[in-house]
Amino acid sequence: MNWKQVPVGPLQENAYIIWNDEKQALIVDPGSEGQRIIQIVQNFNVKPLAILLTHAHFDHIGAVDDVRDEFAIPVYIHEKEQDWLDDPNKNGSARFPLGHITARKAEHMITGEQILTIGHFTAKVFETPGHSPGSISFYFENGNVVFSGDTLFQGSIGRTDLPFGNYEQLMNSIHDKLLTLPEHTIVCSGHGPETSIENEMNANPFLSGF
Repeated sequence: MNWKQVPVGPLQENAYIIWNDEKQALIVDPGSEGQRIIQIVQNFNVKPLAILLTHAHFDHIGAVDDVRDEFAIPVYIHEKEQDWLDDPNKNGSARFPLGHITARKAEHMITGEQILTIGHFTAKVFETPGHSPGSISFYFENGNVVFSGDTLFQGSIGRTDLPFGNYEQLMNSIHDKLLTLPEHTIVCSGHGPETSIENEMNANPFLSGF
């Protein structure tokens, strides 16, 4: 399994393109610059199967409809944020000077922790709320990687000062769901560089003593 990090938009949110040996692809959090994401996918000569959303803040959803319509693929989101996509107040775009950002409703609602199989991809879905109520992480065991959205970053953690954020929930999500993964697991975050579970256990100042 392969993936490419594509930082997009004014907040440099990380969209990800994941692909396998069968040339199937998944797109995680297409937050902005839809045509750029589309061009990269086409350059890879892969067939997208779905869009996976770790959560529905505006910087993670801005290019959802462009990408969805180009490839005629469904969107997966946690049920707790299904009504955030078309609500600028809930997705946060109403509070930033970037204009209202919306997307159409998702085709698939994730209702709890589960094994998600799409084509030849298999991911474990972890509920990791705290940054937002419906934040989820996608763990691909065969790829040794977890896409954590804005829950865990290199040397930092997701912010919880936004509406619906919860610091205690966030810390429990990190401790109970992410730090229990194998230490060599690569963490692909919603912003910033890749890291690993081991690095964050040993060096993340927000996690020391927790």
